[in-house]
Amino acid sequence: MTVPAETLQPVPWDADIASAAALIADSTRAAILRALLPDRPLAAGELARLAGVSAATASFHLAKLLEGGLITVIRQGRHRYYRLAGHEVAAALEALGLISPGLPVRSLRQSREAAALAEARTCYDHLAGRAGVEVLDGLLRQGLLEEKSGRTGRDDTSSHRFEVTGAGARELGSFGLNLLQIRRSRRHFAGTCIDWTQRRGHLNGALAAAITSRMFELGWIEHGQRRRSVRVTTAGIEGLACTFGVDLP
Repeated sequence: MTVPAETLQPVPWDADIASAAALIADSTRAAILRALLPDRPLAAGELARLAGVSAATASFHLAKLLEGGLITVIRQGRHRYYRLAGHEVAAALEALGLISPGLPVRSLRQSREAAALAEARTCYDHLAGRAGVEVLDGLLRQGLLEEKSGRTGRDDTSSHRFEVTGAGARELGSFGLNLLQIRRSRRHFAGTCIDWTQRRGHLNGALAAAITSRMFELGWIEHGQRRRSVRVTTAGIEGLACTFGVDLP
């Protein structure tokens, strides 16, 4: 018996990944998505330059990504700026890096950029790379976070779930975080992304975004000269060691 189309419902806990995968599979669209990973809005012209295509070609692919829901557009007067549709898109792109071959390095500039990204970068709105992995290790080692079993719901894309301990609440409060406000976020509180350069977990979720934002405010980290890269400052090396027990050279 044929089921009427209007009665069909999505299968719980399953998804059709083919449409999103097809969008990402195009090399130009993949380059555009990688350029938007730092969660900084970019104009079409800048995205065309970074993807190495003409303005018309970039506009075509941006329309496809908008239609597919992978990016959003912000209008300011006559200008349009694009960004990823959310942290879920960034998490998917980061995860794809684990099973993707590395891009060939053809210049000293590319080699330095790759090294900078592996050392410290942003994964959408939270710290990644070796620095991000070390921060999570430090939080666990100092007893500021503890791992919880189970998942919190369908929007929890992490492989682990963490909760702040009593000592962690005091330390993170002194660090300048409002944990009650962070918990009101609609995204999951604290989990992990498997870092594609380190092959280990770095902290993600609302807590990771708040910690990273606070580190920028304190001048512990700053945006590097290369896309997505982050530089840990001298103050950051000292602060991370004192606050989270992180030992960075």
